[in-house]
Formats: sequence, C-alpha cells, structure tokens
Amino acid sequence: MSASAFPLAMAGEDDRVTVVALHGGTALVRRLSEMGLNVGCELLVLQRQGGGLIVLRGGTRLALGGGMAQKILVSKL
Repeated sequence: MSASAFPLAMAGEDDRVTVVALHGGTALVRRLSEMGLNVGCELLVLQRQGGGLIVLRGGTRLALGGGMAQKILVSKL
C-alpha cells in the first residue's frame, strides 16, 4: 500500500484517484467488486454529499455512503 493512500471519504470534488486497497469484511469487498470498485480502478469524485459522495467509474455514477467510502483507500492520480 502506498504511503500517500487515504480514505476515499477524504477526497475532494473533481479529484481523480486510483483505488489501492479495500478494507472491510468479505461481504463489503464482494459488494464493492460487484459495483466495479476493484484495486487499480480509477475514479473521479463528482460530488460530496454530507458524509457520502458520488463518484464516476468509467461511464457509471456510483453513490457511496460515508462508511463505505472510509473503507476504500485511494491515492491521487
């Protein structure tokens, strides 16, 4: 894991990030993978809403709650 990694929940709007790790139980990691959020994928933070955010993965917008976003470690591109 990169020393510059931080939780996705801390990313700002318009930040481009790469997923470097997924932390959580097997059910959460499976759910994130099914949504297309895998280690190595690139995301664009479109909007922050309270604790959650909306990200763009490819051509798909995904809404993530704050708890889920805390468990996705990313690094800036």
